[in-house]
Amino acid sequence: MSPAARRSRIRSALPAIAAIAALLLAVLLVAAPAAAAATRHRHHQRHHRDHRVAKLDPVIFVHGFEGSGSQFESQAMRLHSNGYPAGWIGVLEYDSTQYAGAIAGTGVSPTQEAPLFDRLDQMIARMKAATHRPKVELLAHSLGTFLMQDYLNSSRQRAANVAHYVNIDGRTADSPPGGVPTLAVFGTRGPLSDQPGRQIKGAKNVFIPDSTHVQTATSPLTFFYFYKFFTGRAPKYREILPQKGAITLEGRDVNFPQNTGLSGATVQLWQIDQATGQRIGSAPIYSTTVGDSGDFGPIRVQAGRRYEFAEVRPGYPTHHFYYEPFIHSDHLVRLLESDTLRSVGGPGDPRSVAMVIIRYKELWGDQGAQSDVLTVDGQRVCNASTCPLNKEVNGLFAADFNRDGQSETTQGWPPYDNASQYFISSVDVFAPAATPPTGKVTIGIKSRGAGPVRTIRFPNFASLNDDVTVQLSDYDRTARPRSQRR
Repeated sequence: MSPAARRSRIRSALPAIAAIAALLLAVLLVAAPAAAAATRHRHHQRHHRDHRVAKLDPVIFVHGFEGSGSQFESQAMRLHSNGYPAGWIGVLEYDSTQYAGAIAGTGVSPTQEAPLFDRLDQMIARMKAATHRPKVELLAHSLGTFLMQDYLNSSRQRAANVAHYVNIDGRTADSPPGGVPTLAVFGTRGPLSDQPGRQIKGAKNVFIPDSTHVQTATSPLTFFYFYKFFTGRAPKYREILPQKGAITLEGRDVNFPQNTGLSGATVQLWQIDQATGQRIGSAPIYSTTVGDSGDFGPIRVQAGRRYEFAEVRPGYPTHHFYYEPFIHSDHLVRLLESDTLRSVGGPGDPRSVAMVIIRYKELWGDQGAQSDVLTVDGQRVCNASTCPLNKEVNGLFAADFNRDGQSETTQGWPPYDNASQYFISSVDVFAPAATPPTGKVTIGIKSRGAGPVRTIRFPNFASLNDDVTVQLSDYDRTARPRSQRR
């Protein structure tokens, strides 16, 4: 093509090129403000979220006698549901048996408390540094309230590090400890809580209806009160907000009640058949040998499903842990191991299953229509003999203790029943075992005699070589994915 012909073709194409350019310019003029608006919106959302988090203070929970971080597990998920980052929520765990004198009336000395207080000082310093916040929120339950009141009263500097203090069903006082703004939450039912007139003078005092001692620590109503106390506003969700898709689990494997890490134990997580509890696959989806801390995880799992944790130690029975479906990321899973408590049950039996059923909302068996309907293979095991209100039962050991191949569900096992005045009980129930465990055991719970029956199923392990812990949720319903603020 000659130069003249090329120039002629370019001149003829100029109108079309100009039209395309004008169209592109118009698109850009429209899109640019929209894109800028979208960017501003995303920035605003992020800024609003960051601003909201920046106004929060990190939270530390201190458990009571024979407790652990488990008593704050559901409250931590409620906090997370309402915008608290998981790393802003911590628990101070300790050997509560060393401080039993505080609740027995004999007292504890400053020398006894000093190591624990030093640990709390270090924990507060770490959390303040990690969150760039000047103070922390401090909560304590039961025995923990005796220790934390002493802590706050021990020095102005310590009290100055705490924005708010929450005293849960524990020690009374004539003034807020250390002068820190205080919320005192009290239960109203059972021998540890039914004590009219309790208060901390100068504090905000509230009472949780129909609530026993440990239930007061895990109650959604308690959460409502302390969240509002911390933030000045009601929580968006009082219940745990169910998540979809992948969530994470992490926690500790511990000697209980010392709460030291079970160093050298292997913690595994297995996928299981949701109907039978039998393992799926030939290998766990997660396995680690824990160190002195006992820490494991985080582990990515699917929300709304049940899994089996297994604790494996040479020379000891394998310990299997079964939970209700995990509905939300959970960073306070606690696998509690007590060789002493296990041995109290006597030698294992190849013919029957042995288990402990745990719930951090006391099991009631003598409260008429409000009693919990707890069953093992259809046999009701929570009754006036095994779960009386005055026993405040959180852990029910169940096995064929007398080895007669029969269930005597109104009878217990004296070594367990006498091990503690509160929290621990037992029931004689025969659940047939098999080796290998080809059958299943079904645990049913109808909480406080209301609502649906929830079930957990697991393989019928012989107690000779395998122990089982069944962990029931201390919450009974979940939040709908919308605001519940009133």
